[in-house]
Amino acid sequence: MAGKASTGGASGMDTTLTADVLVIGGGLVGGTLACGLAQHGISVLIAEREDPADWMNNAYDGRASAVALGCQKVLEALGIWRHMGSACQPIEDIRIADSDAPLFMHYHRHEAGNEPMGYMAENQITRRAIQNRLSELDHATLLAPVEVTALDRGPAGVTATLADGRTVRARLAVAADGRRSPTRAAAGIRTHGWDYDQGAIVLTVEHELPHGGTAIEHFLPGGPFATLPLTGNRSSIVWSERKDWIPDLMALPEDRFKAEFMARFGDHFGDVRFVGPRFSYPLSLQVAERYTDQRLALVGDAAHGMHPVAGQGMNYGLRDVAVLVEALVRAQRLGLDLGAADILRRYERLRSVDNAIMLAATDGIVRLFSNDIGPLRLARTAGLAVVDRLGPIKKLFMRHAMGTVGIVGGVPRLMQGRAL
Repeated sequence: MAGKASTGGASGMDTTLTADVLVIGGGLVGGTLACGLAQHGISVLIAEREDPADWMNNAYDGRASAVALGCQKVLEALGIWRHMGSACQPIEDIRIADSDAPLFMHYHRHEAGNEPMGYMAENQITRRAIQNRLSELDHATLLAPVEVTALDRGPAGVTATLADGRTVRARLAVAADGRRSPTRAAAGIRTHGWDYDQGAIVLTVEHELPHGGTAIEHFLPGGPFATLPLTGNRSSIVWSERKDWIPDLMALPEDRFKAEFMARFGDHFGDVRFVGPRFSYPLSLQVAERYTDQRLALVGDAAHGMHPVAGQGMNYGLRDVAVLVEALVRAQRLGLDLGAADILRRYERLRSVDNAIMLAATDGIVRLFSNDIGPLRLARTAGLAVVDRLGPIKKLFMRHAMGTVGIVGGVPRLMQGRAL
């Protein structure tokens, strides 16, 4: 397969391209998957709707993701982390508090080992790192900006038609094209879920005092308010609030918006200033009724989407990547068909159960904490305080959040930092 990247129309290019795998969507999850496959000699074409120049040149857009330790090991094993690690903030502590209760739960990195519990990575930095890694890999070609207009999946392989007139032939297609995945919809795979009566305001602040690598989850009646440490004296804020309040909050002039913000943020980091624009997103739970179909696998948000309360959205997409890469590399080494139904069924079996557990957990947390009912508040506060004092249980919760234990089917080798 010739070429490292392909942009624009089909003039002067081969109109038919071939690869082992076609990845539809080159974002955080799809791009990481492509790196993992190409690094292990599986040829991959990535069809991405956005222009890579936007990822490489645009200013920071305010969004960031928590990367659990196990998922950081995936990025490191696939050669992505060395392009981004110095720009990421280690998470040293996690503090969880319920409204104005005096008791809280506190996780410290040393309670589960010597490594950070995870890292905060700005999405723009992660996307640039993925792009840089893809450019180093001989078996990866990025097709962008381009859309897949048709995907024909048959017993022998897949044929995709691109908007620029080219055709892609592969043995397997992977949908990594987001919650509204056109690929999933075209395959007739339905989704189940519900909207929350909440939206999220996402922004970045710079504050006077250092955060010490501490992440804070503060449960308020309108929804959780998360303060997530970034490099320097900066924090990424995910402010969940009642859905009908979001438009009014977003429309406030900066001084009034800051007053509302500080009423929730508090003064523990001193005064703040906003860095970049505000963003808002609706919040929902969504899961595909199945993760595979004939010569098709779903990963990341195309398969599942959860409330950001536990900061696990990107991590569970990277868990999908770790399992699928391991399965496909094993199949390749055994000379098996990468799109075979039994290989895809095993991926689906492992990931659907693990994701269902986290989807149920985040949904339960949101429903339990997003209210101001007196007896529930007392029970919640007592529960946080009890868990904080139960060392073995607390350590298990920490290690599960870090992605180092508790994954259905065992922890994938990539999440252990081990070679395939």
